[in-house]
Amino acid sequence: MKQFITLLATLALTLSACATENSLWGVQSTPTARIPTVTLPASSTASPRPTDTLIPTATMTLTATHPAPTQTLVQVSTPNPQDQPILYYAQSGDSLDSIARRFSVDVDEITSPKDVPQEGLIEAGTLLIVPDRIEAKKTPNDKTVPDSEVIFAASASNFDVAAYITEAGGFLSTYKQWVTTSGTTSGTDVLKKLSRDNSANPRLLLALLEYESGWVFGQPTDMFREKYPMGFQIQDDDQGLFKQLQWTINQLFAGYYGWRSGTLTELTFPDGETIRLNPELNAGTVAIQYFFSRQRNRSEWERVIDPNSPSSFVAYYNEMFADPWVRAATVEPFFAPGMTQPELALPFEPNVQWNYTSGPHGAWDREGPLAAIDFAPPSDHKGCDVSSLWVTAAASGLIARADAGVVVIDLDSDGNEQTGWTLLYLHIAEEGRIPVGTWVKVNDRIGHASCEGGISTGRHVHFARKYNGEWILPDSALPFVLGGWTIHFGAKPYQGTMTRGARTVTADPYGQAWSVIIREPNE
Repeated sequence: MKQFITLLATLALTLSACATENSLWGVQSTPTARIPTVTLPASSTASPRPTDTLIPTATMTLTATHPAPTQTLVQVSTPNPQDQPILYYAQSGDSLDSIARRFSVDVDEITSPKDVPQEGLIEAGTLLIVPDRIEAKKTPNDKTVPDSEVIFAASASNFDVAAYITEAGGFLSTYKQWVTTSGTTSGTDVLKKLSRDNSANPRLLLALLEYESGWVFGQPTDMFREKYPMGFQIQDDDQGLFKQLQWTINQLFAGYYGWRSGTLTELTFPDGETIRLNPELNAGTVAIQYFFSRQRNRSEWERVIDPNSPSSFVAYYNEMFADPWVRAATVEPFFAPGMTQPELALPFEPNVQWNYTSGPHGAWDREGPLAAIDFAPPSDHKGCDVSSLWVTAAASGLIARADAGVVVIDLDSDGNEQTGWTLLYLHIAEEGRIPVGTWVKVNDRIGHASCEGGISTGRHVHFARKYNGEWILPDSALPFVLGGWTIHFGAKPYQGTMTRGARTVTADPYGQAWSVIIREPNE
C-alpha cells in the first residue's frame, strides 16, 4: 500500500508539470430508374459528403480477429518506477490480458488499488495503473462511437429499418437485388437480413452507406458508387448491395473484435503508413477507425474520424440518428462484473459419435469474428442429405428464431436476441425443426443437421454464442465450454481443438479419428 501511495504522489507531480460465411446472395443487381433527390428534413439534414479519392482495396490485407494464445496471468506488482504510468479506467469487456496487449506491457506490470481478477472480466470503472511503454505516434483518444452502435444491441431492437428507408426515399428505397435462394428482393430486406445474421447494428450500416454513396437519402454519386456503394472492388462480382455491406461488416468487426481481444493494436493505411491505436479507446471507436483506414490514407482518414469536423462521419451519424451515447446509456455496460458463461452441454445426444470438423471460424460470414464451431454426424458418403441424428439444446431457453436453417435459443427467455445469452445453430433442416416460441430444456431435440441455411459441402451443425448481441470468442475472458470441453484456437481458423483434462480432440474436416467426440451418458 505504501508503494501505491508513493506511486500516486509521483504521478501527481509528473502530471502537474505536463500540460486513442455464408454468402447466400447473388451478385447481379437490378436497380430501378433513378428518382429525384430528396432533401433531408432540417432536423436531421446530413452534412455534405466529402469528395474522397477512391483507393483500390485489392492491395489490402484484413487483420486477423482471433486472439493469440492466452497468457498465464500472474500476481500483479508495482510498475517499474522509471516508466511514466497511465491511469486507465477499465471498460466493459476488458480483461487483464487484453489490456496488457493494447498497452504493450506484461500483465504483471498492471497494478490497481482494488483486487482485480487475474482471469475473467474486470469491472467497468476499475482504476488500473499501467506503464506507458508506447513510443509510436497514436491515434486520437476521442471515443466517438459506443460499442452498442456497432453490434446489434438492444438499443437497436426496436429500430424500424423499413420505415426509415421508405421515409428517406433515396435510391435504397427502390433498389432490387437478385438472391440465389429466393429470387429478387429489396434493398431493405438485404440490410435487415445482414444486420440480423451478422448481429451488426442497422443504424450504423445505413449511416455508412449514406456517407459513402448517398444511397439512403439521395442517389449514387456516380456509376461506380451505384455498383460498388461502399467502394470495395477486388473483382467484378463484388458489386451489389449484399457483398458491399457484408464487406463493410467484416471490416467493422475486424476492428471491434480485434480490439476486444487485444490482437489489433495498429492501423495500416493503403499507402503502407502505420499508426498505433490509442490503448484507451473503446471497441466501437476502433471499429470505425479501422473501417475508414481500409480505403483512405492518413490525412483524409484524420478528417473523417475527427468529431470536431463538420464533414466527419461522426457529425454525419449524429445528424442522421441523434446522439448515440444517449442510446448507449440504456444498454451499456454490456458485461456484469464477475459474469461467466452459463453451463452448456454438447449439442447432440449421448452415446452417439459426432466429429469436431472445424472451428473456431467466422460466426456467420467466413471473414467474421471467429466465434463458431462445427460438428458433423458420421457418414459413409459425402453430401447434403438430412442426418437422422438429432441436434439438441445445449441449455434451457426459448426458441427465439427458427427459419432458413437457423435456430436460436434465448437463454433468458424474453424472446429478444439482443439481450442476455443466446445460442445460434445453423444448418438445421426444416424437416423436424423445432418451431419458434417453444420453450426447451437442456437436451431437448431441436432438429437435424443438414446443409440448409448457407453454403455447405456436407451436413453439419454450426454453433456459436452471443451475449447482449455481441459474439463471444473462445480463448477469451469468457471461455467456450461445452460439457466440460473447452474450445481453443488453432494456428489458423478452422484448425482448433477441444480439451478436457488430458484429452484433446482436434478439428478435422474429413472426420478422421482424432476429431471424434462422443458425449458421455451422464453429461
